[in-house]
Amino acid sequence: MAESAREPGIARDFLLEIVTPERQLVSERVDSLRAPGVDGEFGVLPSHVRMIAGVGTGLLRYRTAGTDNWTELAVSAGLVEVLPDRVIVLAQTAEASQEIDVKRAEAAFEHARNKLEHPDEDTDIEATLAALRRATARLQAARGGTPES
Repeated sequence: MAESAREPGIARDFLLEIVTPERQLVSERVDSLRAPGVDGEFGVLPSHVRMIAGVGTGLLRYRTAGTDNWTELAVSAGLVEVLPDRVIVLAQTAEASQEIDVKRAEAAFEHARNKLEHPDEDTDIEATLAALRRATARLQAARGGTPES
């Protein structure tokens, strides 16, 4: 863990690891994290208390240590474990903005929205809402959806 020379014992950053079933997407030092929790967005700063929380569908944002650069990922369904010197995010899906096919995400958004506007007897409303949330997060990440970034 990186520490300040003037303030021994005060963490200035932490290791962020973001992993999906297919790959490890991120392993870098960061000084701030904002994540979509199942009960709302939460933030993590250096020296955060230990915790385990559910990750919902939405934008996960982190700032690379020592910079003003924020990175956004579209994530869905998982867990985050906060430890004294690192944060581990295990997500079902995670995509960096440059990996997102905007046309495909727009089509998924329109399809889900149309299904909700005109449901039939076989429409699974919860699954359709989840698809709409995933498509929205993907579009926000691809388009740089936060003012901080």
